[in-house]
Amino acid sequence: MTVKAIKPYQGLSREQLLNKVYEIAANYEIYSYSCSQCVVAGLHDVLGFDDCLVKAATSNCGGTAFQLVGTCGGLVGGIMVLDYYLGRPLEHMSDKTVIQNPNISDLFTAQAAARTLFNKYMDKYGTITCANIMQQRWGRLYYFEDPDEFAKFEKAGAHSDPKMAPDIVGTAARFALEVLLDKGVVEIGK
Repeated sequence: MTVKAIKPYQGLSREQLLNKVYEIAANYEIYSYSCSQCVVAGLHDVLGFDDCLVKAATSNCGGTAFQLVGTCGGLVGGIMVLDYYLGRPLEHMSDKTVIQNPNISDLFTAQAAARTLFNKYMDKYGTITCANIMQQRWGRLYYFEDPDEFAKFEKAGAHSDPKMAPDIVGTAARFALEVLLDKGVVEIGK
């Protein structure tokens, strides 16, 4: 499957398209929150895939359901979009027997794309966990379900400082689009 960016983004160069998805995803994070969902929303606005994927990304933020113990929501959102395009379709799966091709081979193809995004995260942050990235950026953890802690998080620039959560989200969207471009899923041009 090959797709093009939706209008008005057709005709942008690779770098312009990557900068645009960064900007859109970061802006979603500033105004809407949820790293996972904002990455998916930014990519959606550039690529035009089904809205239901944006909704499905809602609670993969804050280290999974605001618990700070899981993967960064930006990475999860990026992998969700990679799987939308490169993932194994249901018709290639079986609940009766192992079928090597296309079932298992599709799984390995999808994993390779996700691993590319994972490696970009590791190269940039040295980790994929929300808690570790939060510790790097803010110097401490914030427990989002506690209103006082969330207020402190916001006061520390969580969504108002473009170098904080908006940068993490924008970078994740950019990285995911780089993978899609490099895999030939997204075509540049008119």
